[in-house]
Amino acid sequence: MQVAVKTFDELTTPELYQILRLRSEVFVVEQDCVYQDVDNKDQKALHVLGTKNGILVAYTRIFKPGDYFENASIGRVVVAQDQRKYGFGKLIMEASLATIDEKFPNEQIEISAQSYLLKFYTELGFSAFGEEYLEDGIPHKRMLKK
Repeated sequence: MQVAVKTFDELTTPELYQILRLRSEVFVVEQDCVYQDVDNKDQKALHVLGTKNGILVAYTRIFKPGDYFENASIGRVVVAQDQRKYGFGKLIMEASLATIDEKFPNEQIEISAQSYLLKFYTELGFSAFGEEYLEDGIPHKRMLKK
């Protein structure tokens, strides 16, 4: 998997289309969750694109401290359903963590994790805090990485 990090303005139209399509395929269709994915936050984010043979297979978006949470944050973590057996989730998260270390050194990282993925994020160094809550009908937990 090749990884690229781009601002919103650096994304090409085909890249943006692939991002929105992948997020919709997983978060709206696969997870059967009707929500407003296009939330006017993409313009502030750094976009981490994981591609295989020119096709987007994994993605995250990163926010600097204060743009989403008080801390730096990673969101919209997604891997195409047919590509999950290759470890791309871990690779895209490692690339996202490295990007935050480079762009916002010494910052805590906060995420809103789907509860069924707590083990995955814990293995990446995150710790859960607070009560579980519903976000768009899906159980989530806040997590921090120092």
